[in-house]
Amino acid sequence: MDLIDLHVHSNASDGSFTPSQVADLAIDAGLKAIALTDHDTIDGIAEIIDYTKNRQLEVVPGIELSCYYQNREVHILGFYVDYKNPELNRELEVLKKAREGRNIKMVELMQKDGLNVTMEKLLHGNPDSVITRAHFARVLVEEGICKDKDTAFRKYIGIGCKYYLPKPQVTCETAMNILTKYSKASFLAHPLLYHLGYSQIEELLIYLKSLGLKGLEAYHSSNNAYESDRLRQIAASLDLKISGGSDFHGIIKPNIRLGAGRGNMRVHYKLLEDIKKL
Repeated sequence: MDLIDLHVHSNASDGSFTPSQVADLAIDAGLKAIALTDHDTIDGIAEIIDYTKNRQLEVVPGIELSCYYQNREVHILGFYVDYKNPELNRELEVLKKAREGRNIKMVELMQKDGLNVTMEKLLHGNPDSVITRAHFARVLVEEGICKDKDTAFRKYIGIGCKYYLPKPQVTCETAMNILTKYSKASFLAHPLLYHLGYSQIEELLIYLKSLGLKGLEAYHSSNNAYESDRLRQIAASLDLKISGGSDFHGIIKPNIRLGAGRGNMRVHYKLLEDIKKL
């Protein structure tokens, strides 16, 4: 049985393993293919593509872009990204600069209250890393301010908390324009994590399909079998393809395993074959 994982993160964004280490883990897990889909960056792709040239692992260059739909943050996966294109790198750099201002303000708010959080600690020796709230959670735990990352999100950096600041609101149109120009296919990531009903998810998909969306992530670590089946039905009704991935982050999400999610996820290679035909 050829299994794959089309939603994987490295330390190029908020994962804990380097792209090369992620590749080794995928090979050890017996996966035939993975997609490296770091948040808003393609910085890890060249490394993993080079590392796997002579190894038994197919790597799909990807990305996970954040954008806003009706003031709600949603994520869209791009597969077969043209990661060597300088124009794509320039467009992503503009988004990165906008986010950096938000991160600096969050650090300043924490330091004002005496919390030992700095940009250096957030970057953790990787100056090109795309900083997310997961980085803040890690530092809050390492500094002994919070006992675990869940506490960090619940009390410090979750929506509505004292130190939470929203990311600059990239529109769906902007994200889809980037993905349409520079990737083979875009898929809505983990639809059930947006706290929308199935009819609302369908409305979101219809809207994104008008912008060029090709599919949705029906299999995800957060889904049970019933939920994945409902998402497959919605995809079929809208003539959309399906994908699946663990959303692996390494030790940052220790209960999620590469290729298996929380233990029961199985994504077959046929889904990737369907994506290649788009």
